[in-house]
Order: sequence, then C-alpha cells, then structure tokens
Amino acid sequence: VQLQASGGGLVQPGGSLRLSCAAAGLTLDDYVMAWFRQAPGKEREGVSCISSNSDGTTVYKDSVKGRFAISRDNAENTVILQMHTLKPEDTGVYYCAAVKSYYCTLLSVYKYWGQGTLVTVSS
Repeated sequence: VQLQASGGGLVQPGGSLRLSCAAAGLTLDDYVMAWFRQAPGKEREGVSCISSNSDGTTVYKDSVKGRFAISRDNAENTVILQMHTLKPEDTGVYYCAAVKSYYCTLLSVYKYWGQGTLVTVSS
C-alpha cells in the first residue's frame, strides 16, 4: 500500500490550498481515510477523516470546521482536503492515512501513512 500526498506549499493567511492523497495497493472504498498534521515542535494531530460507508461521514478538528473540506473519489483512489481561509496555525506537514474500517476517527490508529506534504501559511 502506498499513499502519496501532494499539493502543499507556501500561502498567505486567508488563502487556499488543495491537498491530494493518491492511494495505490488498496480499494479506497473499503478504507477510512484521514488527514493529520504536525506543526514544528508539536505532536501530530488529526485534522479530518472520512468514513468508508456509503454516507461518507466526515469528522473535523474543531479549529478547521467551516474552513476545510474532505472528500473522496473512489474511482480515482484519491482523497482531497480542500483548505480555505488558512491561518498561520495551520502550518505543518500534512499526512494522509488509511485504515480498513467503517467509521472514522481523529485518533492516530491508522495503519498506512503517506510521506507528508508541507503547508506553510505566512505573509
């Protein structure tokens, strides 16, 4: 299984970025998918996840609710994290993760992890 995250970069406060996670070696609709991030000097934290059931239930960290949106394209084996109104505190390395389950969680219980993509929010 491989997860390839991309789309990070430098953006000004208030800007937007779109992160993608391309999955290989698994059938995406059997897996819960999530995005985590790790800021410099801080522990990794869950940002958002999407369940594998047909409802596509999503969960968000409180600080990103209303600004971030997670979605999945099972046909393309891709998970997207659309980020708007970015703040300096959103800076960090963003990782996508997967686990074969039904309902998502922001706890770090995922089996597969991508290599991370750096997001820097700064003026």
